[in-house]
Amino acid sequence: MPPSVCRALCLLVALAFGTSVARTQPLVVRHIAPDARTGAGNQYFVELLDLALQKAGKPYRREVSTLDLYQGRALFRLQKGQDLDVVWTMTSAEREAMPGIRPIRFALQQGLIGYRLLLVNAADTARFCALDDPAELKRLAAGQQHDWPDTQILQANGFRVETAPTYEALFRMLQRRRFDYFPRSVLEIWGEAARHADQGLVVDRCLLIQYPAAVYFFVREGDDELAERLETGLRRALADGSFNALFEKYYGNVLARARLKERRRFTLENLLLPPGTRIDPPSFLR
Repeated sequence: MPPSVCRALCLLVALAFGTSVARTQPLVVRHIAPDARTGAGNQYFVELLDLALQKAGKPYRREVSTLDLYQGRALFRLQKGQDLDVVWTMTSAEREAMPGIRPIRFALQQGLIGYRLLLVNAADTARFCALDDPAELKRLAAGQQHDWPDTQILQANGFRVETAPTYEALFRMLQRRRFDYFPRSVLEIWGEAARHADQGLVVDRCLLIQYPAAVYFFVREGDDELAERLETGLRRALADGSFNALFEKYYGNVLARARLKERRRFTLENLLLPPGTRIDPPSFLR
């Protein structure tokens, strides 16, 4: 065989081998750490990320960021391609319009992030159970973190809101009566109440604030490979029942405990949602 033909064949073999190796390399997916302060349920997002990537059927490797990031800051770092490939957070028109990021429009918690129970001081439970008009609740002050979309949602609906720069500060402020109540998702509030019981904080028994809202995965614009895997994997998990099984594992007990259908519901608008966004309530609440 002439040397030139031999060299050409060797080059083709090398290219083919290199391409094959590249295709089998796992996709590295860097994500924010689950925040232990907001309850064990936050680990749900990590398991759901794993489930979606497994259902996509291609090799991957997760890496956890060691950074302690709040929602706005995490999206900024994702936007800049710094340390993160995926973030889970509540969606809004502003967030979906941020240049450089892309939402995966699948409601990871079935819209229940918008079902809010009230964390209150134990001595105030009778006071809240006596409320039967949204106007009465609006005269009291809610607490929220400054960069949460919920802050704007409540304010747009005429609620008084006191803000704090950090999550943990909100519990101290509630205990000290800097505001009257702390609306939290039905999926988060029980663990938070347990961890702050020594501060005299409990879950109100009677009220429910509800507005359409969803937590999405967000990825970097242009990261089509990861976006496609997440969209494919989530659809497959929903179709084969594994998504619902994971949801029930984490949230079945707290939803039963919440007695949502028995509560007095105050329904709000969410003007922050992108036009055309549809978030159907879970089947067990219809």
